Amino acid sequence: MRASRSCSPYAGRDNARCRPFECNPRNATSTQTAVEAARRVHLKLRSVPLTAIHVDSTQMPKGRRILLVGPSMRYLGGQAVQARRLMQGLQSLDAVHVAYLEVDPALPAPFASLQRTPILRTLVTSVAYIFALLRTVPAFDTVHIFSASYWSFLIAPTPALLVGRLFGKRVLLNYHSGEADDHLTRWGWHAKPLLRLADLIVVPSEYLVDVFRRHGLNAVPIANHVDVGAMLTRERASMVPRFFSNRNFESHYNVRAVIEAFATVQRSIPSAELVIAGNGSLRNTLESQVASLKLRNVTFIGAVQPERMPSLYAAADIYVNASLIDNMPLSLLEAYASGLPVVTSDAGGIPWIAADRETALVVAAGDVAALAGAMMATAADPVEALERAARARAFVVARFAWISVANDWLEAYLVTPQTARPDSASQ
Repeated sequence: MRASRSCSPYAGRDNARCRPFECNPRNATSTQTAVEAARRVHLKLRSVPLTAIHVDSTQMPKGRRILLVGPSMRYLGGQAVQARRLMQGLQSLDAVHVAYLEVDPALPAPFASLQRTPILRTLVTSVAYIFALLRTVPAFDTVHIFSASYWSFLIAPTPALLVGRLFGKRVLLNYHSGEADDHLTRWGWHAKPLLRLADLIVVPSEYLVDVFRRHGLNAVPIANHVDVGAMLTRERASMVPRFFSNRNFESHYNVRAVIEAFATVQRSIPSAELVIAGNGSLRNTLESQVASLKLRNVTFIGAVQPERMPSLYAAADIYVNASLIDNMPLSLLEAYASGLPVVTSDAGGIPWIAADRETALVVAAGDVAALAGAMMATAADPVEALERAARARAFVVARFAWISVANDWLEAYLVTPQTARPDSASQ
């Protein structure tokens, strides 16, 4: 039986916005019940693999057939992690049959050698991807496409959109980028017509619903879900403190500000520690920043497989995020699920999931002094910090566990296209 809820992703344009603390929880009657239910789902799905596929349409079972199209897990990233989790969740449902097609397939020899050359890599990978779409899409009822922005939008989602429409399939575009507003402003002349090819645009936050609406496109929100059962929690009666950051090393994630704020913290708390997980184009710059500031107890641990992340959250005392552009960061929700006190910027869609002094300490994006102050305030008052963390964990369990979003995805797959065309907002 479906739980009642106050905020449907299919609510009309005039409905009140669904903010974190204005909606009724739609799960079990208690946090503990929800946690145990999520844990059972996790144990059931732990061994499910995520692989690229080759499908014989005659072998497909009866039922709604969903093809997920997204990035491979060879390269760590938020979309790949979320794709894996969605794949696993859908495989637990009797109403659908699901498979996965990689937008960046690894090619067999001798073609694999071509993927080591930048320009040739894009060419041969794109050809292989399009060929796989043409061979695979006919076997499915719905094509669910993961999408980012800019060039990635053209290279990965666009071929799947076109092939899906070519074969008359229901096409669902799952747009994740926090850079949507800039993308639709600067590239809208071609992005908007392509987006209107989708029967439904799904985004993970009400923030992106607003962005798309401002550009004349209708989108429905279905939240990224967190594997609550995989998260590890521990008592934090006192704090060292150990700060933790796990955003990738690109300018819009602003890890530089985390390091700069930590320098201020360490002058007041000499024993403070900072663990930084991730990788990216700014790694050398960030390591040089740590050296130039003569910081102690700072550890770079590189890119981390998703399976290792729960232990890193559990080992930390305070999670820190300073992003300048963002949507609904999965890492923030995972920190909540781990019972980890959070300090974060208010970039993009973060205010939809982080209420200052309720679930986190929230500061203005780019304000390094405020970030440092919030980090020190959290370390100085562990009792209040842990109370916020407990509220944040209950919030995640009620709204972002698989059992909270599974029915939303079923609606998205089963609702008739005429009721949810993405261009209906502009009519």
